[in-house]
Amino acid sequence: MTKKDLTKFKTPHTYAIIFVVVLLCWGLTFLIPAGKFSTHEVEYTDANGETASRTVLQADTFRYMHPLKTDFLASQLPALAQDQAKVQELALDQEALGEILKTDAKDWNQESLDKAGLTDDVLYGLYGDKIYDQSVKLNKTARVWGTEDFNGFGFLNYLFEGLVSGDKYGSAVGIVALLLVVGGAFGIIMSTGAIDAGIYAVIDKTKGLERFALPILFYLFSLGGATFGMSEEVIPFSMVMVPFVIALGYDSIVAVTVTFVASQLGNAVSWMSPFSVAIAQGIAGIPVLSGAGFRLVCWVVVTGLGAAYTMVYAERIRKNPEKSVMYSSDNKFRTQLQEDDAARDFQLGHKIILLEMLLVLIWIVWGVMKKGYYIPEIASQFFVMGLAAGLTAVVFKLNNLGINDIASKFQSGAADLAGTAVVVGMAKGILIVLGGSDANSFSALNTILYSIGNALQGVPRTVAAIGMYAFQSCFNLVVTSNSGQAALTMPIMAPLADLVGVSRQIAVLAYQMGAGFMDAFTPVSASLIGVLGVAGIDWSKWAKFQIKMQGFFFLIGCVILILAVAMNFQ
Repeated sequence: MTKKDLTKFKTPHTYAIIFVVVLLCWGLTFLIPAGKFSTHEVEYTDANGETASRTVLQADTFRYMHPLKTDFLASQLPALAQDQAKVQELALDQEALGEILKTDAKDWNQESLDKAGLTDDVLYGLYGDKIYDQSVKLNKTARVWGTEDFNGFGFLNYLFEGLVSGDKYGSAVGIVALLLVVGGAFGIIMSTGAIDAGIYAVIDKTKGLERFALPILFYLFSLGGATFGMSEEVIPFSMVMVPFVIALGYDSIVAVTVTFVASQLGNAVSWMSPFSVAIAQGIAGIPVLSGAGFRLVCWVVVTGLGAAYTMVYAERIRKNPEKSVMYSSDNKFRTQLQEDDAARDFQLGHKIILLEMLLVLIWIVWGVMKKGYYIPEIASQFFVMGLAAGLTAVVFKLNNLGINDIASKFQSGAADLAGTAVVVGMAKGILIVLGGSDANSFSALNTILYSIGNALQGVPRTVAAIGMYAFQSCFNLVVTSNSGQAALTMPIMAPLADLVGVSRQIAVLAYQMGAGFMDAFTPVSASLIGVLGVAGIDWSKWAKFQIKMQGFFFLIGCVILILAVAMNFQ
């Protein structure tokens, strides 16, 4: 009998892993009935001291998806139609309502009632659960195949729907466009040889000081995450940092850790991020940016621990590079950085291109922090960077590049990240299969959110705090937008904190760490997938490294929450 060699097990491709996750999520929708919340606008003071608003769910309005109780509606709507003040208050279509009342109530459905302005929220606000036949809980499950225009969404359409979801300001369309533009721009920049020459110049000048580079980079990127929620912005930075870190003797995993992971670590314990802590505190009804002292101490300690963890792994790889699972894959970067005379010749043209890059990076940081620049502006800024580098290369005849070569390098650079762009769409498809993240639409995800909130009631304070943290971590596996997660979870977690006896500040802290730490792991994170694509790391290989680091982060988070409960952090 032939024995199987288990050491030859081949790691599944990221595409295959995501497809299996899509299937599992689709299966969950058969088991978990759909639910929804009513939503409303809340105002809060943002990090700039200005009044901002956010659409959030109302925790006490959760209801399952039930069939409409049309006989009850038939007994109530005639009186409503006669109440002109109420009709005007609810902005109902009087004529459409009259037409509905002429038809048989058995034929009524939510779609026909919507035409008169009698949405599910309006009816629920008027009559509560009486509008439903509560003996039946309905599931909202996607078909096998279909589109919104033909038969309804089918889960086999998850890739296309994921790719076209969102808008230019976020996932997936915005991130996909950013990846292609940045990839093209750096295709030009890398072809000039400026980054290669610059890396060697730095290494030659800092012999023996390589080990100090990693913790310094870790703290810098963590600071970016803590101050302005750095995430998508890491993608283009990684174009430079990956070959630099590999040239120092480490691997691409170390490069992603000191850039993207560090930024998310900073976000997880931020004292001032306008996209996470400020929004969460505003929704929770506590002073925005309060508790900054404790969070600042946490940032220093957690970032230091994260840097130390990274250094332990990095030193092991530096001493024995073949131990890295990315050793073979990283050869493409080593090939680009061959130690020949041409690569070490740091010419004037190279220096000008690196100066242009520095100026654009300063422009980006200034724009993000002062002007609120986001994906559209950042993508355009990197296009400018690539164009300027290309023209400089032509003028100084770097690598004999011509205008046609610049166009060709842009094309090949964009092509290199096309596969990563597909992963972004696939990952977004997971959320769509679960019914989406809209609290005001029936979905299995809303039911999961409601059920976890109920499960945490009546448990000891410390257990409740850690339970909130664990839930926020798991929730981030499907909803990676920090502001979106805050809008969905904080309206439930804030009052839940009151019930279990912990402060709302602790509920916000649990949200921050759950969302921030897990962003460095989840395959649904468009930013992470973008950085991994730049580094040439398959997510399945990344997960093997990150799962241990996530366990380390989770323990740190638990210790912080235990201390916060003990000191009654307010």
